[in-house]
Amino acid sequence: MTTMANPITAPAPSGQQASRFSSGFWQLLWMIRGYFGFMALAIVTGIFNQGATIAAAALGAYMVGQVATGASAADLRTPAVALGVAVILRAVMAWAEMWIAHDLAYRILAELRGHLYSALERLAPGYLIQRRSGDVASAAMADIETAEWFYAHTVGTFVVAVVVPLLAFVTLGVMHWTLPLTLLPFALLVAGAPLVLRRRAARQGDALRADLGNLNAEVVDGVQGLRELVAFGFQRRFLNNLESHSNRLVRSQLVYGMRAGIEQGAVVAFMSCGMLSVVAVAAVHVSRGDLDPAYYAVAITLAIFVFIPILAVATVAQSLGIVFASADRAFRLLREPAPVTDLPGATPPDSDVEPRITFAGVTFGYPGGGTPALQDVSLEIAPGETVALVGHSGAGKTTCASLLMRFWDTDTGTIAIGGHDVRQLPQHFLRDLIAWVPQDIYLFNTSLRENIRMARPGATDVEVENAARTALAHEFITEMPRGYDTVAGERGVQMSGGQRQRIAIARALLKDSPVLVLDEAVSSLDTRNEQELNLALQAVRQGRATLVIAHRLSTIRSADRIVVLEEGRVVEQGTHDELLAHGRVYRSLIAAQTEAAHRVSPE
Repeated sequence: MTTMANPITAPAPSGQQASRFSSGFWQLLWMIRGYFGFMALAIVTGIFNQGATIAAAALGAYMVGQVATGASAADLRTPAVALGVAVILRAVMAWAEMWIAHDLAYRILAELRGHLYSALERLAPGYLIQRRSGDVASAAMADIETAEWFYAHTVGTFVVAVVVPLLAFVTLGVMHWTLPLTLLPFALLVAGAPLVLRRRAARQGDALRADLGNLNAEVVDGVQGLRELVAFGFQRRFLNNLESHSNRLVRSQLVYGMRAGIEQGAVVAFMSCGMLSVVAVAAVHVSRGDLDPAYYAVAITLAIFVFIPILAVATVAQSLGIVFASADRAFRLLREPAPVTDLPGATPPDSDVEPRITFAGVTFGYPGGGTPALQDVSLEIAPGETVALVGHSGAGKTTCASLLMRFWDTDTGTIAIGGHDVRQLPQHFLRDLIAWVPQDIYLFNTSLRENIRMARPGATDVEVENAARTALAHEFITEMPRGYDTVAGERGVQMSGGQRQRIAIARALLKDSPVLVLDEAVSSLDTRNEQELNLALQAVRQGRATLVIAHRLSTIRSADRIVVLEEGRVVEQGTHDELLAHGRVYRSLIAAQTEAAHRVSPE
């Protein structure tokens, strides 16, 4: 027995744009599997809503026909009561349908956003550096929001558009068997128009969403880089580039709108022809005496209401190209394979892990080919030892830290902590072992206290403040108007680079992990603060394996051992004095730094 694969996690289908249309449909439909009760209620209330609407209109038309043929007030009493019930039922069902359908849609959208954020966590950071943040944000927010049309206005509406016209057809058939036959071809044409144009809609919707994602990415770039744009006078060129992307989006929207207009015009034309046909055929039957004149207006009313739910689906279907293209963009993120995954059955070790880091024959190249970033790198950091990685930019220093954190897996060779291959450890456990201060500091738009506490959410205020004191951040924090409750601003924009670094160091210290990784952690500090912080960190490093990536001589000299990288290879190792005496590459690095310092120092 075969089972249907989950279209959310299955590989994206290959082929033409039409396959993406159907792929988006099945992916969206799959998400309803846990909400069948809500969907059934939405469909039932929709049927009652449309049924009550048709009943009210038909009863009103019947009463008009009765009056026109001389009926008395007593003859109208029963249909009048029925009309009142139909009106009340329609009002209640319209409210219930709207509420239940949107409740269903928003629940599914919330679930989708949760899945998408989990996927981003799984893919970070390896996959995300290949995508523009604005494009990812567009997929996570705008594309997911577009799916609301499918759940609130398409699935239930489609079922209603099948059931309600059938009931109207049956009622017309009771009046006279030719009436539904007259109407049927035009109803099929109205329903079939979106299907005929669906491939073009899918192709245009895909292009439109791609252009919108590119424009969003440009806007995010402009907002985040506004300072640089102004400082370098690049505003005009950036605006020209933004206008080019905007014009491309407008062209996609116009093409999409033209196709939608043709589709809408065809639907209205078919619907009008259908109603006119029923008007003519019903008039012939009344003139022949085959149809009671009181039912003439009822037949016309029913013909109109046969098309209303079909027209609703046809109208929504005009936007399904965008909806399915949006869904495919979002679900494509869910289907992306993670750069690293936990091995089946991976569990944390039973005993404490010794803070000993070992790189053994590590070779690694970033996706996309080219020269490997690391080639046959071997080094060891013992418990309580501080090792500094030095080398020119691009030598592979940060890559070593990234592989230790297992943002990527090595191509060959192993990295171990306490004798445990990092690939054998669960990712959450591995990252609990490591406190990391990255080169590019990110602070969230919340209080400084919470930015530090994110390393250990259960930490007390006293523990947060002690970590800040060790990182030399307590003094400047308490001088701020709101102290630790001061909001950092988006990306920590409210603070200087040195202040952001000290907050990040405090965060790492609060984590209290056995392995400490400092990637240019003091590059924005002045000399006095750097010296004071290095002294404070000496006590913190005791018992920990500390990996320091640095360019500054003062930071490098504080390490117990220095490892020199050149073009991804370890070329020299030793203490500062040993490498000055025997290390060719290290001497050249120190000489270049010293010469640069002399050039900028005052006479």
